[in-house]
Amino acid sequence: MTTRVILVRHGQSTFNLQQLIQGQIDVSELTELGIAQAQQVGATLKGITFDQIYASPLKRAYKTAETIVEVLRSERVDTPLPQAVDTIKEIDLPLWEGISFREAEEKYPEIYRLWREDPQNCMMPLADGTEFYPVRSLYERATQFWQDILPQHDGHTVLVVAHSAINRALIATAIGQGPDIHEQLGQANCAISVLNFAGTLGEGVQLESMNLTSHMGETLPTMRSRHRGPRMLLVRHGETEWNRQKRFQGQIDIPLNENGKRQGGQAAEFLKDVKIDAAVSSSLSRPKETAELILQHHPQVTLATTDGLKEIGHGEWEGLYEHEIESGYPGMLQQWQEKPETVQMPGEGGESLAQVWARAIATWNEIVAQYSHTETPVTVLVSAHDAINKAILCHVAGLGPESFWKFKQGNGAVSVIDYPNGVESAPVLTAANLTMHLSGSIFDQTAAGAL
Repeated sequence: MTTRVILVRHGQSTFNLQQLIQGQIDVSELTELGIAQAQQVGATLKGITFDQIYASPLKRAYKTAETIVEVLRSERVDTPLPQAVDTIKEIDLPLWEGISFREAEEKYPEIYRLWREDPQNCMMPLADGTEFYPVRSLYERATQFWQDILPQHDGHTVLVVAHSAINRALIATAIGQGPDIHEQLGQANCAISVLNFAGTLGEGVQLESMNLTSHMGETLPTMRSRHRGPRMLLVRHGETEWNRQKRFQGQIDIPLNENGKRQGGQAAEFLKDVKIDAAVSSSLSRPKETAELILQHHPQVTLATTDGLKEIGHGEWEGLYEHEIESGYPGMLQQWQEKPETVQMPGEGGESLAQVWARAIATWNEIVAQYSHTETPVTVLVSAHDAINKAILCHVAGLGPESFWKFKQGNGAVSVIDYPNGVESAPVLTAANLTMHLSGSIFDQTAAGAL
C-alpha cells in the first residue's frame, strides 16, 4: 500500500524577515504573515484525513503545525495533534546561529563557500576542537526519520511540518540522494510537497509534487538572491485522447483533446503574470499546442521547436494498449515498470532510456546555454513530454534512467528549474509538477495515461 507524506515548511519567521541564520536556535517565532501562511496551508489541506502529524519541536515549526491543525479541526475534530520529533529539527549551524548570512560569509568565507558549493564537505570546528559536518549530520537525521516512521504508516497519510534544510534533506534521502544535491532543492515558507512511498525507505518512491506556493497567492517560488542565470519553466503538454485511453503514443503526432486544450488554457492563466522571455517546444503537436496556448498571454515571444525534445520512441509499442503489449511482448511491460533502464523499445524507432537521456539532456543544455549570460536573468518556457521531462528532472537531481519513475509529470504540469549562474552552475529544482492550477487540489489528478 502507498504511504502518502505531505511535507510543509514553517511559515515566515522573525529571523527569516531579518535574514538571520536560524539553525537550531529556538528564538525565532512566526510573524503575522507566517501565521497567515500556516492558516492558508490548513485551508488548502481541508478534506484530507491525516493518520498522524509530525512536527519539529522548534517554535516556528511547531506553531505552524498547531495553526494548520486548528484549521483542520474546524472541519474534522479527530485530526491528530502534532507530535514533536527531534530528528526533524533544522540543521545545526553552531558557528552561525543568530547572525546574518552576509556576516557568516564575511567571517567564515571558506566554510560558507563549502556550504553553498560542496555541502557534504562543509565542516565547522567546535569549541572543544572536534570537527562537525552540519549537512552530513542533517542527512543522517533525515534518513533516521524515514526509517522510524515509514514502517509505522503503511497505507497512511502523514503530515510533516519542519524547516527548509531538513525538508530538502528529507526529499533528497527519499529519492535516494545525499548531501551533494542539498543546495539544488527549493523550499519556500509554508510550501507544500507530496511524496508517495511504496514501502519503507529504498523500496520505491514518487515525488508527486514539490514546493507548491500558489495556495499563498504566489504563482511560483521566488528566485534566490544573486540569481544571474535563466529560470526554466518546464511544462508537460495537456491531455490527449490516447493519454486518457492509456494508449502508448510515443512519437506518433497525437493532438490535444478538449480536456488537454482546457488544461493548456489553465496553464496559460496560471502563468499569465509570469514574465516569459523565450519559449521552446518539442516539434510534436501536443506540446506545441500547449505552448501556443500559454504564449497567447505573451505575444512578444516567438516559439521555437526542436526534434531533440520529442517523446521517447516506443517503436512497435506505439498505438498499442497495455493489454496488447502484454500479449505481444510477455513480461516486457512489467520490466518497463520495474527496471525501465533495461528496456530497449522494440522495432524501428524504438529507443532506450539511455538514448532518451542523451538527446533530451543535450538539447536541454543547449537551450540553457543559449539563455545564459544575458544582461539580466531571463525566463524560458520549455514544453515537452512525460518521458522527456522526467529525464530532465532526474538529471537536475543527479539521478539516472533507473530513477525514471521517481518524478510524476501530470498533463499541463509546470516545474521550475533555476540556474543561478547560467549553464555552468548547478541547477536548482525550485518546484516540481505544479498542478493546483488544474484542479485546485495539491494532488495531481490528471490522467495517468501511457507515455
